[in-house]
Amino acid sequence: MAFALVLDILVAGLLIVTISYAVTLNRRLRVMRQDKSELEKLAAKFAESTIRAEESIARLRRTADELKSHTDKAQNLREDLAFLIDRGGSMADRLEDGVRSARKKMPQPEMPASEPPAREKKAPPRPKAESRPQTDAERELIRALRSAR
Repeated sequence: MAFALVLDILVAGLLIVTISYAVTLNRRLRVMRQDKSELEKLAAKFAESTIRAEESIARLRRTADELKSHTDKAQNLREDLAFLIDRGGSMADRLEDGVRSARKKMPQPEMPASEPPAREKKAPPRPKAESRPQTDAERELIRALRSAR
C-alpha cells in the first residue's frame, strides 16, 4: 500500500505541473489571438493603403501625360509665335523701306523764302474724329508712318 500511495502522490504532483503549464499556455494563446486580430486589422489597412497608392499613381500618370501634351502644344505655339514675330518684323522692314523709297521719289514742295524757318516745322493736321483708326493694327501703322517722317 505504501507503494500505491507514493505513486498517487507522484501522479498528483505531475497533474499539478500539467495544470499550471496548461494555464500558462492558455494565457499565451489568448494574447496570440488578440495579436492575430490586430494583425488582421493591420493587414486590411495595409491592403487599403496599397489600393489608394495604386490609384494615386494611376492619377499621377494621367496628369503627367496631360501635362506633357499641354507642354507639347505650348512648345508648338511658341514656335509658331516666334515664326510670326520674325515674319512680322521682316514685313515691317519692307514696309519701312517702301515708305522711305516713296518719300525719296516724292517731289519736295518748295517753300517761299519770305516765310520764317519756324513755320517749316508745321505739325500735320490731326485726323477728324470719324476718320480715326478703329483697330490697334491701324493705330500702330499710323504711329510707324509718323515716326518714319
